[in-house]
Amino acid sequence: MKEKLVMVQLKIFPESNEINLEDLKRNIASALPETMNIKKIVEEELAYGYRVLKAFITMPEETEGGTTKLEEIISSVNGVTQVDVELVWRYEF
Repeated sequence: MKEKLVMVQLKIFPESNEINLEDLKRNIASALPETMNIKKIVEEELAYGYRVLKAFITMPEETEGGTTKLEEIISSVNGVTQVDVELVWRYEF
């Protein structure tokens, strides 16, 4: 039986363009519970050298609270100022 997951595409804003994004990626990954997995995380230039992270994270479809829990976890990581959910879709493997 296939596990029912959703893929969540997030835009993660660092506090400043002086934040080390590699460290931020590691801190985000270590903050996630075992039920949530980063499939891909890339840097994207937003404007004038300010870079954001675009993350693709899987989580169980039946997660209580939907993406709110994921947003709260990532928002609590030191160096993150804002998290926006861009897309959510079913993901089967």
